[in-house]
Amino acid sequence: MGAALRELIAVLLMGSALAGCIPPGAGPDPAYASDAPAPQQAPRQERPAPRPTSAPSYPRPEREPEVRALPAPPPAWESRPVTADAKLVSASTYVVQPGDSLRSIAAKTGAGSEAIARENNIPAPFTIRSGERLTIPGGRYHLVRAGETGIAIARAYSVDWSRIVAANALAEPYILRTGQRLLVPSTRAETIEERAARFHIDIDDILTGGEPAIAAKAKPARPTASSARVLPATAAVSAPARLAGQFQWPLRGSIVKRFGPGKSGERNDGIKIAAPLDTPVLAAADGVVAYVGSDVPALGGLVIVKHGNGWTSVYGHAGQLLVQRGQSVKKGQMIALSGNSGFADRPELHFELRQGRTPVDPLARLPAR
Repeated sequence: MGAALRELIAVLLMGSALAGCIPPGAGPDPAYASDAPAPQQAPRQERPAPRPTSAPSYPRPEREPEVRALPAPPPAWESRPVTADAKLVSASTYVVQPGDSLRSIAAKTGAGSEAIARENNIPAPFTIRSGERLTIPGGRYHLVRAGETGIAIARAYSVDWSRIVAANALAEPYILRTGQRLLVPSTRAETIEERAARFHIDIDDILTGGEPAIAAKAKPARPTASSARVLPATAAVSAPARLAGQFQWPLRGSIVKRFGPGKSGERNDGIKIAAPLDTPVLAAADGVVAYVGSDVPALGGLVIVKHGNGWTSVYGHAGQLLVQRGQSVKKGQMIALSGNSGFADRPELHFELRQGRTPVDPLARLPAR
């Protein structure tokens, strides 16, 4: 046997001996060993990242793992019960006395000052003169107390809130004032079942009757900067003065239902956009959150944002709600995660735009894709 071969055999024998001396755990990382048991760890709580879909041209925000659905507080119309103690006022004539105002005449007669002004064609600033004869319109008048909402008042009298809005010619911003007297239209006698059927809420009710009454000269609350501070249900939310810029698409996805009447005759006040579960839902423009909750059964998880100039955007079927009522939001800010709540038959977003009380086809206001 040659010397070179003898040296090679000696080296191999030395390496084998050293391998037997390596202490346990000094070898490869056991996490990568196929036969090593996995270490015990607490289960991760974060949800899987949203799957990409076809999209408009704005960037998709990343969702932080810590994001959690926020609990929706009770709606404002449940915070102050309303007693149906309206005063029945007979139609009459009143002669204006020195020092009278429409408000003082309303207190004397029980009628609403706004109703008296309308009946007598008195424009703002509602100036009246001593000796003037005013017609006092008859009817049922409810005296508004602090914190009462239009929805709660309508429920107390089993009257559609839209009828009260029309009877009192209510307009933007639809915030009631303490001491205001609302004319409540009469209703026929109803069964318990019929009354229960009236206790449904729609978008129009929330927009026009969802804010609590505040003092006559008080201002609505300023919006909060984040969801960490929640406005109390007794605070009315102020809307921006004007719409800033143009609307953007609220999420990526394909339109599966368009605005207007459907094949079976039902009307869709917005569009339906299909998207995977947990797709970020973005604010279509700067605004203030006017409502967060699930009180409209058909739409499930719901966010409503006011943008100014009478514009409102509506986001339904959400799986998680990430903002609070009274919170200021920016265009493109994530306000919810998509879901299939409500009467959705797939994961999708119900998206509406409204100007005042009128639904507008969102495709006419959104950028082309």
